[in-house]
Amino acid sequence: MSDEQSTREERHARHVGRMQRKKEVIDQKVGAADTARGVLLVNTGNGKGKSSAAFGVAARALGHGLQVAVVQFVKSRTDTGEEAVLGKHPGIRWHVMGEGFTWETQDAGRDAAAARAAWEIAKGYLADPAIGLVVLDEMTYAFKYQWLPLDDVLVAFAARPAMQHVIVTGRAAPEGLIDAADTVTEMAMVKHAFKAGVKAMPGMEF
Repeated sequence: MSDEQSTREERHARHVGRMQRKKEVIDQKVGAADTARGVLLVNTGNGKGKSSAAFGVAARALGHGLQVAVVQFVKSRTDTGEEAVLGKHPGIRWHVMGEGFTWETQDAGRDAAAARAAWEIAKGYLADPAIGLVVLDEMTYAFKYQWLPLDDVLVAFAARPAMQHVIVTGRAAPEGLIDAADTVTEMAMVKHAFKAGVKAMPGMEF
């Protein structure tokens, strides 16, 4: 056996050993995760993709036969690609409830009223055991601008049907929401085409 072949076989043996040890650890963790219940996810941070990730989960949920409700708290446009596709699915309820970004509306009272109206719709879904997933898109702004009391929202989350999942998206998720969540992902911006002068492109940004 040549030295090169011997080295390859040694590397292969080390790799197999590492993967076997890793599999044992992962199998133990998988075996210990034996609870089935709805989870609360929060997608936050300054990076792109918070809503996109939530809509990807919505598509996944629909694929498993779950009923889905989407309530958008800030966004006001109804020409998004995700609504054009997912909004037509018989298993989804889609509500565009925002008045647009705060720097566009420049009307705090109007924004607060829109957020409260969106929350009234969301509460109905959070109390409905037939809904398997509720997506509350850009909801964190309702806490940042004090349009909604966080404590009341957390009470509704805690009282929802046992198997219902909830996803909240938006920047600057408050600490109380993060503490209550089961899974939190913070998306960091490394680069963004907008900073280089590229406008929002259909299929990428909306």
